[in-house]
Amino acid sequence: MEVIYQAFLALMAPNVLLVVLLASVFGLFVGAIPGLTATMAVALLVPVTFFMEPLPAIAAIVSASAMAIFAGDIPSVLLRIPGTPASAAYTDAAYRLTLRGKAELVLGVCVVTSAVGGLVGALFLMFFAPAVARFALNISSYEYFWFVCLGLTSAAFISPGSPVKGAISLLLGLLIAMIGVFPVTGQPRFTFGSTALYGGVGLVATLIGMFAIAEILRYAMSREPLPSMAKLKIGNIFKGLMPELWRYRSGFANGIIVGTGTGPLPGAGADIAAWISYALARRFSRNRKEFDDGSLEGIVAAGAANNASVSSSYVPATVLGIPGDSMTAIVIGVLFMKGLTPGPTIFQTQPTLIYGIFLSFILANLLMIPLGYLAIKLSRYILDAPRSYLMPIIMIFCVVGAFAMDNTLTAVVTMLVFGVVGWFMEENGFPIAPALLGIVLGRLLEETFLTSMIKAQGDFLQFFARPIAGTVGVITILIWISPLLVMLWKRMASKRALA
Repeated sequence: MEVIYQAFLALMAPNVLLVVLLASVFGLFVGAIPGLTATMAVALLVPVTFFMEPLPAIAAIVSASAMAIFAGDIPSVLLRIPGTPASAAYTDAAYRLTLRGKAELVLGVCVVTSAVGGLVGALFLMFFAPAVARFALNISSYEYFWFVCLGLTSAAFISPGSPVKGAISLLLGLLIAMIGVFPVTGQPRFTFGSTALYGGVGLVATLIGMFAIAEILRYAMSREPLPSMAKLKIGNIFKGLMPELWRYRSGFANGIIVGTGTGPLPGAGADIAAWISYALARRFSRNRKEFDDGSLEGIVAAGAANNASVSSSYVPATVLGIPGDSMTAIVIGVLFMKGLTPGPTIFQTQPTLIYGIFLSFILANLLMIPLGYLAIKLSRYILDAPRSYLMPIIMIFCVVGAFAMDNTLTAVVTMLVFGVVGWFMEENGFPIAPALLGIVLGRLLEETFLTSMIKAQGDFLQFFARPIAGTVGVITILIWISPLLVMLWKRMASKRALA
């Protein structure tokens, strides 16, 4: 407790508080602009951290990342364009509620669930980091393979409408994920001779294209008048909020658990946590039709999961020195730049610093409610802007954001191509969410499968030999065959009834 108290005093220094406040505002600004991601917000802060002490430097990155993940919800709700990949899972549901005049309630849910999810993740990080890190060391490629299979299975639960079209969308996403170099032999595939595609298709460029560019195309080609957004006003975002959160309390809790559990897994991140939480909420929803028509149930679960995942993703980064995602990779780089080596010994050598980082998560998520409220109030001016002016501005930000991720024109071309693909899919009733999930998890699925098969020397039974892998594998297979089992059960029951 003495160490935590010392860390609290260090964090409360005026210069550190000022840095946290400025970084929070910066994160809100970057996250709310379509095409500029939370990772970009963190990367842009790195040059500024050269001139800071370790604690304010990492606190700035923590604050910016947490704020940016939440701020991505603002354009999702108002424009149907996710500001960050973590917001993509529930963009459609949020926008449907906005068209029904519930924008302020949805935004209130987003800011509160993000703040509470982040706080729980931060507390988990403080008290259970070493134990979780030791558990994460036991996760091998076999477990990752089944986790990815379980995540892809959730695609069947997040796509309303035709299951066949949802499956086709998922397969398209997996096919797109195969573009690039084959992990084992290094042989290029589906690159059409372009060396720019050797690294695969960029997730951010694809996401911007399928949502933002597709929305711009829909606006440009629509002959019907768009829904009027001028009548929507952002008033008290907390009005009627508590009854809704209490109504969906189980989904809220499940989202926090999924986000906190997903964060420490390397390669997962907030976007995967949001997809899984949204899929689980839809699967166990008592009113599936209401859920598909636009419901707060999935937004509550996924909103809590994404920020809980951001907090808990620092577990492997600080305890093991292993980056859980791109943002924590930058954090590790900043620590090395300051002459600090992340790992188990950092708790003995720099305990004040490490607990100061943990406390900065709590501070950032507490600031999220007042600063998020101000950001939402300012966002009402988006509703007043004519779409004919707003769409070209969004187009410019999308081009800048896609180019800035890789500094290549290939990313811009990718964005435009997938914008056309996304528009065509939605015009023909194919859901976009499964395709994006396939792109996010496809590469990881292939790499973990190939690595596991090489280790097992072709023996597929080795995928079930380890306790965790075996348990998750059996659960996944049972989910796959559950429709067949249900059908057989109904046939047997009908035969008994006739007999």
